[in-house]
Amino acid sequence: MKQVPQQHGRPWRSAIRLGLLRSVIGLFAARSLHFNHRLGALIGWLFWLTHSKVRKTAAANITRCLPELSASEQIALTRLSLIETGKTLTELGPTWYWPRQKTEEMVVSIDHQEIIDQALAEGRGAILLAPHFGAWELGGLMTAAHYPMTILYRPPREPAFEQILNEARQRFGARVAPANRHGVKQLLLALRRGELIAILPDQEPSAGEGHFAPFCGHPAYTMALVHSLIQKTGAVPFFGWMERLPGSAGFRLHYSDTPSAISSPVLAESLAAMNEGIEALIRLRPEQYQWTYRRFRRAPPTDHTPADQS
Repeated sequence: MKQVPQQHGRPWRSAIRLGLLRSVIGLFAARSLHFNHRLGALIGWLFWLTHSKVRKTAAANITRCLPELSASEQIALTRLSLIETGKTLTELGPTWYWPRQKTEEMVVSIDHQEIIDQALAEGRGAILLAPHFGAWELGGLMTAAHYPMTILYRPPREPAFEQILNEARQRFGARVAPANRHGVKQLLLALRRGELIAILPDQEPSAGEGHFAPFCGHPAYTMALVHSLIQKTGAVPFFGWMERLPGSAGFRLHYSDTPSAISSPVLAESLAAMNEGIEALIRLRPEQYQWTYRRFRRAPPTDHTPADQS
């Protein structure tokens, strides 16, 4: 078979991007959490003032999901959410590069850790459902510091970022599994060993890997994987999220039970319960949810209107 000539310029470009990303995150890591949060807030203000695409997406999602808020309250929440999104970006430096002890010192308390201990003691394995909420990267890292854990992730388009992402998430002992057939097999094996796995439950799955379920009163394409894993292994699902405290005072890690219907053998009931639980978390600190994610970009097949792009 004739070989296709390699394009030697691409590895160089990837190496350059990797170096630039490491340098930027390294600069964040060299400064205090307070500095990073102030810088992140500035980035969030720039998102707001420039009428950026992320501002439009966040505004559309908040209007759709929180209609009980007045127009002025929705605008204020959009602005606050962009500021929190900026902090999510800059705090990656401390989260990914600080030494373990210094990283752990950012977490001032952990609530209801007994949920994990009890689930793992039963030998069934447990599923950490960690929505895009608060300092979610730090939440996964801190959980992996205390339990054997396999993290499901969707490989980003930029290989350089994937390398940094995986290095960071594995630095306290976690394994990573790509969102494909091989990765799902890794998750099943981990659960059958009685271990912990972590999934972003509000991430839109690929076509054919999910079903529409209500989310904040609207149909959202929702992953069926969690339902499948629970039915195959009897694993215990629970929520986890890392609350960002005011004034850069650190973070509080929360674990909580999921609605009981998430373990229903009926797929529609299970997905609706999972989204209901995510929505309840969001309402605790709505400004810390990642409203910039295009959660409703797919429309149900019975809807003949154009797909929503928010």
